[in-house]
Parts: sequence; structure tokens; C-alpha cells
Amino acid sequence: MQRTAWLAGIALVVGAGETAFGQTAPYPGAGAAGSSSAEVTSGNRFNPDISVILEGNAYWDDADGEGAGLPGLAEGINAAHGGAGHDHGHAHGGDEPGFNLKPTELLFSASVDPYFDAFVQAVIEDSGEVGLEEAYFTTTALPAGLRVKGGQFLSGIGYHNEKHRHQWEFIEQNLPYQHLLGPHGLMDSGVQLTWTPATPVYTHFGVEALQGDQEVVGRFAGEEAIHGLEEEGHVTGGTLDPYRDPDEGPRLFTAFAKVAPDLGYSHELQAGLFGVYATDHQEIHGGETLPVHVTNGQSWVVGTDWVYAYDAPDQYGKGDIKLQAEYLYAVKDLEVAYHAEDPSVEGDRREFTEDGFYVQGRYGFAANWRAGARYDMVGLTNKREGPGTATHWDRSERISANVTWSPSHFSRLQAQWSRPEIATDHGTETANQFFLRYILSLGQHGAHDF
Repeated sequence: MQRTAWLAGIALVVGAGETAFGQTAPYPGAGAAGSSSAEVTSGNRFNPDISVILEGNAYWDDADGEGAGLPGLAEGINAAHGGAGHDHGHAHGGDEPGFNLKPTELLFSASVDPYFDAFVQAVIEDSGEVGLEEAYFTTTALPAGLRVKGGQFLSGIGYHNEKHRHQWEFIEQNLPYQHLLGPHGLMDSGVQLTWTPATPVYTHFGVEALQGDQEVVGRFAGEEAIHGLEEEGHVTGGTLDPYRDPDEGPRLFTAFAKVAPDLGYSHELQAGLFGVYATDHQEIHGGETLPVHVTNGQSWVVGTDWVYAYDAPDQYGKGDIKLQAEYLYAVKDLEVAYHAEDPSVEGDRREFTEDGFYVQGRYGFAANWRAGARYDMVGLTNKREGPGTATHWDRSERISANVTWSPSHFSRLQAQWSRPEIATDHGTETANQFFLRYILSLGQHGAHDF
């Protein structure tokens, strides 16, 4: 099947109610968020597509309002464990009981000239603070199916990682992404090279070199955490000066591959493999109750992603099916570089291992209506090993279900129930969570990819 025919097929598979919630397509020549280099107007200095995404929800739980924070407390290799310079919650915009305005997204995309497209996404928090999520260019005229992306962007690894919050099928980030990649997934500054060869079977390959400024994989505690410990008087022996600055970037590298066999007009399947490697990973633990110690080394994540979609003959998404799943396996290979009270352990190796997966599906049970379910978990493997010692943590899991109504391509209303069962340092904690969510799209916005 020719690549153009395949792409036309997956556009139909996506179904009703999704055009307003799109992202950049992963093939050469596709403009950022739907822009087209072929439509550049001579002398048009600034003529971007502009869209605004509004999102909010109403939230309740049966845990005295603490349910939204539970997933961030899961025990595992990236939990605080008395550490410094680390966000225990790992929350992505935690919800309070009642009404919540989520970050408002501003999206700008345009064809710069016949050779480059550009895309910018800024977010406005409910406090009024403005932040930048993505700002990148993509090439549009390279030969042989090659494309270069540069700037700050969501990595192309996996399936879910490139999706913005308003594209998530469920309100909360899935557990393996949250704990093994970060609350936003993997997003960084750097450069990406992809290759989509003109073959009968769709194949897509990519590599990235990223700066390595991350909260989870490849994180670096550094100056801020060290200064805080010194100010509080927790550094009682030696000096932490050698551990203030990270290695020069880029410090984070990724590779990914995707393949989509031809299953006919109504069915689509995509499978992928990916890997992430951080050359410089530093953690600083201790403080109030434990002696300060520094661990340095490397960290990496490997995974696989699978997506299946069926486009039913009915219109507006009725009868459509979409299934997706991803598995992640993360390792941190570290050495004790400094210990305030026991220098004899310096040089000892510490290996941390944790995995996780999610599986979710949705079904269009009526025109513009769909129902979805998800199971996500972390910690089938969840351990820390050192010389003669090993620590194992329990797994955490969650089930969720939702119903979504999309009156048009530019609006979505959703009701969701979730029940997390989270292994914390106080034992397993559970909650029943209820959400009512709205998403509205104002202005131009590109179509979904597969």
C-alpha cells in the first residue's frame, strides 16, 4: 500500500470528535499541527494558524480530597525515600475537590518558507503564569523521507509521549509514564532525525539527541539541592562541590522504530520499540532523618508500544474501536559518590529496576459517543540492589472508565471514574475518584495522526 493511501486510511480510523485535538503527523512533509509548506504566500511575514484549547473539570473523591495526589506517592525507584531535590508528588496538575481550570494551551503553527515549518505551544496556568511547552522547527524538503526537528519538543518515543494533555484519552497521566519518564512524559531541548522510507509497509525510524534536563530519567539534582542541604546544616563531612554541575550536554539520547502492516481499509495496526539512555544521572538523598549521600551514574528506559484501530462503516465514530498498550522497563545504574557519615561505602554500586504498563481501549457505542476503559500499573519489578542488600517495593495499580460525548470536532465532554490502589510508605492507599471534564478548541487545529 502506498504511504499516502495508508495515511488517508488512518485519518478515517481516528473517528468523529478528534480533529480539534490533533498533533504533528510523524511523516516528512507534514506541517506542524496541520500547516502546509506548499501554501506559503510570498511576502507573508506572519500568518500562522492559531488555536486556543480550554480545559477544566469538576472533581470529587471519597478520600477527603487526597485521592488526586495518591498516584504520585507510589513507592518505587523514583520515589523520594527521604531524598533531596526531588518532587515526591510527580503530579501533572493535581486536582482539588470542586472546580479546576487546567492550563490553557496556545498553539501557533505556520509554514516559514518552502523548507521549514514551525510550531509553538505555550500554556497559561490558572494563576496567570505563562510557560513554554514546545517550540520547534521541522524541515519539509529533505530527500529520501528524512526530516529534522529542532528546538524544545515532546520526544517521538512510544505512542502516548507526543500527545498533549488535551489529546489524552483519560484525564490523568498513565502510571508508567508518570513514574518512569516524568509527569509530562519525555520533553526536552535538542534535535530529532527521522526517516520514513517509501516502502510497501509503513516504517518510521528516529533518533534524538537531547540536553538531558529531566525530572526522572537522567535527572540531575545539582546546585539547588546541594545549596539547600548546606543551608540547613545537613552536610557534615567533606564537600559536595564536585557534584554541583552536570556534564556538558547533550546528555540524553533516544531511538525508536514503528511499523504498520497493511490490514486493509478499515483496520490499522502500529507497533513500536524505543529506548532512552541518559549518560549523566545524579541523585542526592538524606537530610532530616538520613545522612546526606550522592549517587552518580547512568539511567535508561526501553519499551514497546502497540495500537490497533478499526473504522466502522457507520458515521461519526459509531462502532469504531481503538486499543493501545505500552510497556516500559527502567534501570538506574549508580554508584555512591559521597556519603557524609560512612565514606567506606563510596564506590558501592546501586542498581534500581522498575517496570510498568498500561492497556486501554475505547468503543464508539453511538454517533459522537464513546466509552473507554484503562488499566495501568507500575512495579511488577520494583527493586533496589546493592552489595549484599536488596529492597523490594510493592506494585501500584489503577482502573479507570469514562464516557465521552463530542458534539463537534471542536468540543468534548467527558465523565470519568478511577480507582487507584497505590503502595506508599504508609501501606496501600485507595480512593474512588470522579471527574467531569470539558475541552474546547478555538481556531485552526490540525488533524490527528494514527
